[in-house]
Amino acid sequence: MTRHCWFPDNTVLCNFAAVDRLGLLEKILDGRGRWTQAVSAEAQQSTRYWPRLRQVTEDGWLGDPIEIDDPAETARVDRIRRVVFGGSPSRPLQHLGEAETLVIIEHRRELADSVWITDDGEAGRYARRKGIRVKNTVDLMRKAVVAGLTPASEGHRLLLAMAAAGRHVRDVPHRPEGLLP
Repeated sequence: MTRHCWFPDNTVLCNFAAVDRLGLLEKILDGRGRWTQAVSAEAQQSTRYWPRLRQVTEDGWLGDPIEIDDPAETARVDRIRRVVFGGSPSRPLQHLGEAETLVIIEHRRELADSVWITDDGEAGRYARRKGIRVKNTVDLMRKAVVAGLTPASEGHRLLLAMAAAGRHVRDVPHRPEGLLP
């Protein structure tokens, strides 16, 4: 049985970097984390705000970025980037990470059972309509609590700290018990 891959977007990576807990994210993903070339580039750009993001590339736990070099896939990515996410033709990197991730999960057979991790509500709804499994930062923290990687009280504190750091975290429970099954 193959284990599905988990694809965090740059927002999720920045959430964990903001509270210096990229190591926790690495443990949650348990060797199954992957990223695309555009998400890797976005994370690299985000290191000016969240220097700890360098750790992701240095430690290599998301693997080599998945490249999209097939002309048909490249065209799909650009179409999704513009039509679905409203990316501008004059800003070719706008929404590129989201579009690349969606295209490879939807169209590459070996990645079809993957999970996309995003806190972008619209992107998540679109992906779900396409049959893609979607999780967010809070879902990951629930997974960490259930797996015994962190107590619910600490997981809740981290989510609140992410929000306090200006990160957009969706659906944070009001109390730590909201992270329990």
